[in-house]
Amino acid sequence: MKKIILKIEGMSCSACSNGLEKYLKKQKGIEDASVNLVMATASITYEDSLTILDLENFVEEAGFKSLGEEKLLEKKEEEKKTPYIILGILGLFIMLLTMQHMIKIPIPSFLDMKKSPISYSIILFVLTIPYMIYSIDILKNGVKNAIHRMPNMDTLVSLGIVSSYLYSVVGVILILCGQKEQAHHLYFESTIFVIYFIKLGRYLNHRSKNKTKEAIQELVKITPSKAHIKSDDSYLDITIDEVKKGDILICLPGERVAVDGEIVKGSSTFDEAFITGESVPQVKTKGSKVIAGSINYDNPIEYEAERIGRDSTISEIVHLVVEATNTKAPISKIADKICSYFVPGVLIIAFVTFVLYWIITKNLGDSLTHFVTVLVVACPCALGLATPLALVVSVGNSAKKGILIKDSESLEQASKVDTIVFDKTGTLTYGTLSISEIHNHSSLEEKEILEILASLEKYSSHPISVGINRYAKEARLDANLDLMIEELPGYGIKGKDDRNVYYACNGALLKKLDIINSYEDEEHKMTENGNTVIYLVKNKKVMATFGLRDVIRKESISLIKKLRDKKIEVIMLSGDNEKTAKKIGNELAIEEVVAGVTPKEKTEYMKKLMAEGKKVMMVGDGINDAPSLTSATVGVSLSSGTDIATNAANIVLVSSNLMKIDELMTISSHTMKNIKQNLFWAFIYNIIMIPIAIGIIPKIPMNPMIACMAMILSSLTVTLNALRLRRMK
Repeated sequence: MKKIILKIEGMSCSACSNGLEKYLKKQKGIEDASVNLVMATASITYEDSLTILDLENFVEEAGFKSLGEEKLLEKKEEEKKTPYIILGILGLFIMLLTMQHMIKIPIPSFLDMKKSPISYSIILFVLTIPYMIYSIDILKNGVKNAIHRMPNMDTLVSLGIVSSYLYSVVGVILILCGQKEQAHHLYFESTIFVIYFIKLGRYLNHRSKNKTKEAIQELVKITPSKAHIKSDDSYLDITIDEVKKGDILICLPGERVAVDGEIVKGSSTFDEAFITGESVPQVKTKGSKVIAGSINYDNPIEYEAERIGRDSTISEIVHLVVEATNTKAPISKIADKICSYFVPGVLIIAFVTFVLYWIITKNLGDSLTHFVTVLVVACPCALGLATPLALVVSVGNSAKKGILIKDSESLEQASKVDTIVFDKTGTLTYGTLSISEIHNHSSLEEKEILEILASLEKYSSHPISVGINRYAKEARLDANLDLMIEELPGYGIKGKDDRNVYYACNGALLKKLDIINSYEDEEHKMTENGNTVIYLVKNKKVMATFGLRDVIRKESISLIKKLRDKKIEVIMLSGDNEKTAKKIGNELAIEEVVAGVTPKEKTEYMKKLMAEGKKVMMVGDGINDAPSLTSATVGVSLSSGTDIATNAANIVLVSSNLMKIDELMTISSHTMKNIKQNLFWAFIYNIIMIPIAIGIIPKIPMNPMIACMAMILSSLTVTLNALRLRRMK
């Protein structure tokens, strides 16, 4: 199976996106398809036997046009305002011309409806032609969708435009034949204003939809367009497209990193907030990974290009975000179902209205006015935009905060979660040993004894040494003692210089070396707290003891408290022994702790919870927890920031900051509330406006021009409401 996202042209409302989606799903070789009205894309999963050309032909057969694969990193051009300004001014002139008998302004005699009906009608006919030309795309789409039995908003508008235009053209012919009274029954202005306001509405809607995509577009813009490549003792400027894997690049202070890579020379502080959502800058040294778009604060560094173009972290994130917006949340199925019946229903209502008015009033012009008004006032656009607009805003904003949502359904389900199950190691804890206790028994400062320890451990790959080195790096310690290092398997490390002999070792080595140990009780207490104990010895005298253990994440306690306050049940699952797991559970105030479970048993436990009717979120590190992550209602994985696409979860926390879970649930809750508001306003609009257009509600005037304005207002209301999510804290 392959997957592609195609850019689609010609979709104007939800009837279009729903129709195209249904058509694609029916085609042999297409496994699944999801069409996004806001992004104007179609995400298609298809068999290897099909080609992209086949897919584009299917799109063409459905009445739309494929613009090829969506190039997420390309800059999109803004639509020009000039046509709207010119046609708007011309429209005002036409409105004054047709309303001359009401506003009584002085006009030349050849434009007077009563004095010169022939010249008046011909001028109106000529002025309407530019608008008809401007509406060719609407007319073509309307006809194509009608032919393909997928009537949409363009079909409704086209029918209204053509009906009023042809009726007016016949009126002009009758005037030329001597029936001058027909000058009072021309509807060119209705045709003009329907076209203008529909076009203007789509322009405003397009701009508003672009605002909903700003969070995604900001991600795209983060990567610089140029890079500095090392050349002898200087550097040359090249474009990003010229960078090759393995190139040595230079990043100067104040600049952004051009591509993902690894530092080969130098150290500096980097701002990665755009991708992790964390405001605290990260210290990077030789061997550290740097991410494209991160800002270098302090010093120039040299780094080797590793992941470029589509393979880069930022490109992965953009693809994941766009794919998430192309998935359907369960709530969107309500709108989709209604939209599939909406346009045919409106067509029937409009024709019935026309026939009834003609039978009752015998007035063809009046009947036509109601017919066109019903067609124009109906607004499937607002209904179709209600869900995807909110989802695009929320998914984009979440990505900026370091929360990658892979599918819309997970975003919806996160607001319904009543139980959260946490893995212990690597999730509630850091998953690696770190110094948790320090007991200084020397006259030196704590920083000095830590630097001695770091100097002893810096070349070892033992898990204890790795934990100490990480601690030293985060504390910015200088591990610069020039020592001859000797590893003592099973005991520790020995280091010596011209005057001193040092050991970083366990208690067993002290006994072997006949070193007096006065700190056995201290070791016992640290061991009871779950620590591995290391002694620092100088010339056979104990300088300090260090306790290392898998430390609880600093934000874990705050998160658990917040979740308990929200009445959410919290459970900890661990493969660790019961004593260690219970101790961590007690420190975090987690009452239900399940220890000693295998990955298979974790999955079975998840299924048991869900069988009880619980909405379960599983939070794990995305490796050993993959089976249980996929079996939960919502799976949330912690990520290193560079392995985003490899996680099995629905949602990835790029920064591995657990407080993002509370943010996720808040975003989900606000998004669902916003979608429900949008659906409410879209439903209410149509429930009220269609009866008014028919004329059921007396004393409320309605004509095609007012109907157009009302329709635009409906779509803008939904769009502006969705945009409120951008300001959500």
